[in-house]
Amino acid sequence: MVRRTKEEALATRHRLLDAAELLFQTQGVSKTSLQQIAQQAGATRGAIYWHFKDKADLFNAMMERVTLPLEAAKREAGSDGADPLAAIERVMMLALSLMVSDPQVRRVFEIATLKVEYTQDMDAVLQRHRAARNAFLDDFARALQQAASQAGIALPMPVKTAAFGLHAAFSGLIQDWLLEPGLFDLVAAGRHVFRVYLAGLGFECGGGSAEVNCRTAA
Repeated sequence: MVRRTKEEALATRHRLLDAAELLFQTQGVSKTSLQQIAQQAGATRGAIYWHFKDKADLFNAMMERVTLPLEAAKREAGSDGADPLAAIERVMMLALSLMVSDPQVRRVFEIATLKVEYTQDMDAVLQRHRAARNAFLDDFARALQQAASQAGIALPMPVKTAAFGLHAAFSGLIQDWLLEPGLFDLVAAGRHVFRVYLAGLGFECGGGSAEVNCRTAA
């Protein structure tokens, strides 16, 4: 009986999160009430407070159900010690492919970037967003510095600035694609942007292969 109760509680939690995703996407986070989420899920308002402290807690739980594209990428950045640039490109292309192929990832990323306002009661969400971005910057700065050291070049800007630029390029590309999915090939555009960005940092990258092959520009 206890096991069944736990399973039912988990099912209710997932229904609440499913309902939140739907309502957040269609009407925005600030305009969606906890009561609306409960009604959409066929649950009570009390059920929400059983599972979540407040709307920000519910929002972060919704985010944690999926691995967002740039978070997925930063976790593996620099994992390939022999070729950090190839590792970056590989995970970034996988992240963009995930955006295109997985409707839930696309929906949650759209909510996180286009449908949320960082009001006072959503401060926990803002802190989560900052933490994810900072982790991305640290990992990619480390990988870019390693690649520059291996190539024997000095980057034309501070490595942290280069990581900021890479983050801005990819997050902006995804947001533009979300405004009109299908307008352009997100994965192909991402690969071109990445290689041009690397060229600007002083690397020369082959354009024919599916995976980047970069060396010091002559």
